[in-house]
Amino acid sequence: MPLGFYIIMAAQFFSALADNALLIVAIAALREMLAPSAYEPLLKSFFAVSYVVLAAFVGAFADSMPKWKVMFISNTIKIFGCALMFFAVDPLLAYAVVGLGAAAYSPAKYGILTEYLPHRLLVVANGWIEGLTVGAIILGVVIGGALIEPVVANCFLAFDFPLIDTGIDTAPEVALCFVAAFYIVAAVFNLYVPDTGVDHKPLRKNPWYLTCEFGHCLMLLWRDRLGQISLAVTTLFWGAGATLQFIVINWAEAALKLDLSKSSMLQGFVAIGVALGAAAAAKTITLRKSVKVIPLGIAMGLIVLAMNFVHHTWLAMSLLFVIGVLSGFFVVPMNALLQHRGHILMGAGHSIAVQNFNENLSILVMTGLYYAMSKADLSIHWVITLFGLFVSASMLLVKRRHEANQRDHDDLIHLDDRVRCTKAK
Repeated sequence: MPLGFYIIMAAQFFSALADNALLIVAIAALREMLAPSAYEPLLKSFFAVSYVVLAAFVGAFADSMPKWKVMFISNTIKIFGCALMFFAVDPLLAYAVVGLGAAAYSPAKYGILTEYLPHRLLVVANGWIEGLTVGAIILGVVIGGALIEPVVANCFLAFDFPLIDTGIDTAPEVALCFVAAFYIVAAVFNLYVPDTGVDHKPLRKNPWYLTCEFGHCLMLLWRDRLGQISLAVTTLFWGAGATLQFIVINWAEAALKLDLSKSSMLQGFVAIGVALGAAAAAKTITLRKSVKVIPLGIAMGLIVLAMNFVHHTWLAMSLLFVIGVLSGFFVVPMNALLQHRGHILMGAGHSIAVQNFNENLSILVMTGLYYAMSKADLSIHWVITLFGLFVSASMLLVKRRHEANQRDHDDLIHLDDRVRCTKAK
C-alpha cells in the first residue's frame, strides 16, 4: 500500500475514536443532569439525523473538491460540537453538531479509497479501514469509559501549571479536552492526505437538482443486483451495531453489575475481535467472493441471543470477542463490494452518500425502537432476544433475495445462449 493510504487510515482512526469517546462522555453528562435513561439512545439518533437529512448534498459536496479539504472542514465542525458540550450546551444538541461534521466527512473518507487505489486492492483497503474504524468505535467507547472514571480524571486534575489557570476543574471537562485533542490530531493528518488528481464536479447550488440527482443514485444502487445485496447488508449491520452499543452497556449493568465506565471498557473485546476478523477477511476473501459471507450475519444474530445466559465477566469477554470476529469478517467484503458497485454506477462521493443515507436511516429506526422499548420498561433480556432474532431473520431474507437474483441471472444467460444457438442455425 502507498504511504498516502496509511495517512488516510490515521486520520479516520482518530476522528472515529473521538466521535465514540464523546458518546460515552455525553451519556455521562446526561446522567449527571438526571435525564431519563431512555434519552441515551437518542444521542445516536441526533448524531445520525444529519446523515439522512443532508444525504442529497454531502455526496455532491465531497465530489466538488479534493477529499482532504472536505475531511479537514468536517473535522473542524466536529471540534466545534465538542466545544459546545464543554460550554454546557445540551449534550443531545452538541452531539448533533458533531453528527453534522461526520455526515460531511464520511463520503470523503470512503470515496477517496476508490479514487486513490485500484479496485483489486479495495477489499484489502476496506479490511484495514473498516477494521480500524470499527476498532476505533469500540476503543473510543473504552477510552470514553476510562476518561469518566473519577480516579483517572482526578489524576489529570491533580496536575497544576504554574501561573496558568486552565479553567478545567471537573472530570467531564478533562474528558472533553482529550476528545478535542483526538479531533485536532485527525485534522492534522487530514492536511497530509494525498490529492488523487481526480477531476472534481462543480457543486450545484440548486437544492432541487441535488435532491433529484440523489434520488436517481439511490434507485440506481437499489436496482443493481449486487448493489442492493451489499447495501441491504451494510444498512442492517450499522443499524444493529449502533443499537448493540447501548444494549451491551445496559446488559453489563444488569447482568454483570458493572457501572458505565467498566461496561464501556468491556466493549474493547469486540474491538479486538473486529480487528482480527477484518484482517482475516482482507487476506482470504476476494471482491468476487464477497457475497459468500452473508451466512455469517445469520450466525451473528443467533450468537447475540447467548448474552441472555451469561452472568460472568470472563464469559462476557469471550462472547463479545466472537461477535467482534464475525462482525469484522462479515462487513469488510460487503462494504468493499458496495463501494466498487457504487463507484462504477455513480461516482465515489455520491455512492457513499447513498450508503450513509440508508445506514443512518437504519440507525435512526433501530435506536428509535430501542428508545421505545426502554421507555416501555421492557426487560433487557427481551430486548436482546428480539434484537438477535431480528438480525438473523433479516439476514436470511437478504440471503434468499441474493439466491433469487442469481437464479434470474442464470436464466437470462441460458436464454441468451439459446437465442444465439437459434440464430446460428
